[in-house]
Amino acid sequence: MTDVRLAATQILTSLLQQQGSLSSLLPDYLKQVSARDTGLLQQLVYGTTREYFRLDALTQYLLKKPFQAKDADLQACLLIGLYQLRELRIPEHAVIHETVELAKRLNKEWATGLINAVLRRYQREAVELDQQLSQQSDLYHWNHPEWMVTKLQHNWPDHWQQILIQNDIRAPMTLRVNKHLLTTETFHSKLAEEGIHAQLGQLSAQAIILEEPMDVLDIPGFDLGECSVQDEAAQLSAALLDVQPGERVLDACAAPGGKLCHLLEHHANSAAQVDAVELNPLRIPRIRENLNRLQLSEYCRVFEGDASSQDWWDGVAYDRILVDAPCSGSGVIRRNPDIKLLRQNEDLLKLATLQMAILENLWQILKPGGTLLYATCSIFPQENERIIERFCKQHTDALHQPLAISTGLVRPYGTQFFPQLNSHDGFFYAKLIKLPANGISDA
Repeated sequence: MTDVRLAATQILTSLLQQQGSLSSLLPDYLKQVSARDTGLLQQLVYGTTREYFRLDALTQYLLKKPFQAKDADLQACLLIGLYQLRELRIPEHAVIHETVELAKRLNKEWATGLINAVLRRYQREAVELDQQLSQQSDLYHWNHPEWMVTKLQHNWPDHWQQILIQNDIRAPMTLRVNKHLLTTETFHSKLAEEGIHAQLGQLSAQAIILEEPMDVLDIPGFDLGECSVQDEAAQLSAALLDVQPGERVLDACAAPGGKLCHLLEHHANSAAQVDAVELNPLRIPRIRENLNRLQLSEYCRVFEGDASSQDWWDGVAYDRILVDAPCSGSGVIRRNPDIKLLRQNEDLLKLATLQMAILENLWQILKPGGTLLYATCSIFPQENERIIERFCKQHTDALHQPLAISTGLVRPYGTQFFPQLNSHDGFFYAKLIKLPANGISDA
């Protein structure tokens, strides 16, 4: 078995070196540590990553000179040690001892004295250091990369501070009840009978928000397909797409299948055909697993293909298309804190180019009079309203239709959601109607 703190250090080192993400790295390491340590491993890597910029500002202040690039593992070691001193209930002497021992396991015994000195100084001066750095360091105060803070200040002058604060608060665990099998009220009662406290959602009729997160396998009915884990804002897509009986529907960029399955739970017996396309072949099994668990496989065809090309398409146009576009993930940082480390400002231009390419391609296979729903889990206008505005200006047959919902921040193009305490993540939706050749729409 791998020592849990060594495993956490190796994961964080990979993140610092831009080699993988928490979702790609953590599963393998969870298999390498003892069963009793899996929770601690997740807490160490998610917690240290969530607090990374604050912890990094602290190490920069405490070290006379920063670690060299080849010593990224020592930097990770120190960050994890500081996180434990600040956030966990582990005795401080044990944290310092284990962190010093960890430097030895990294074959860098020369650094043990340094690690010990830094941690002991923090132990003595924690309150003073926090007060000083809160006033002197924006990185420490806002705990986000500088480019992200600057962009949010520019994009959302009335909202940026609240966005940053919410990004550092753990998101609630939200369930989506499988309407195909039972009602939300029935499932809510089922949870109550098991002593699981939860409240009904506010945005989606199928949403239930748990008071405390739990292992999905411990949720009654999960293995039977009675519910799924999905943020409440993401659950809006099925209602917004508004599929009518007999229509042909496409979910582009479908993995892992949450919105696809919700769509089928609503319309499995009424839509003429529901197709899903996913570029990454490694993610397709996850779609099929979700379809099977929810007893929906017979209602959907899944294709491996690129939403920005038509190699997979059978030539028959669609009435409704859901575009869950690849994006920065900036609206779900509280669930994926490593986004703060991995995402760069220049990525937004690349993503916007891809988003436009996907829209251009899918617009060609949408029927005149058809509906396209564009969605991202981003809070950056460059990926959201500006994409839709640009697309509408370039396509005279594209009619932007305001969403028929009373929540979110209504923009000239689309509706923006920001992460909310004990509620939904950051999200964006926009609806486009493809005008027929005569330019008249019944929408």
